[in-house]
Amino acid sequence: EVQLVESGGGLVQPGGSLRLSCAASGFTFSTYTMAWVRQAPGKGLEWVSRIDSGGGRTAYADSVKGRFAISRDNAKNTLYLQMNSLKPEDTAVYYCAKGSDDPQGQGTQVTVSS
Repeated sequence: EVQLVESGGGLVQPGGSLRLSCAASGFTFSTYTMAWVRQAPGKGLEWVSRIDSGGGRTAYADSVKGRFAISRDNAKNTLYLQMNSLKPEDTAVYYCAKGSDDPQGQGTQVTVSS
């Protein structure tokens, strides 16, 4: 059974930083592209970033490019998202996803507010 458990969210002031983690199990993590998506209050899912299976290729939504960094540790079956220079519009529930699958975890809430 695929399990994805996100953590690391919280309340942060504008300009602050957070590091999200996603612990994966139930599949061969090292062979899958992984992604982060988010859902802001009252809005649909928004793709944020993806990383290929080996970690060598990454891509970002224009809204987060230059501020967020995706990475992974295949030895630990863990995906990360380093978020810097956070803005109020980054407020959302953040989910990790396997490949092009819909998110399966409960997500982690990120709130950016002064």
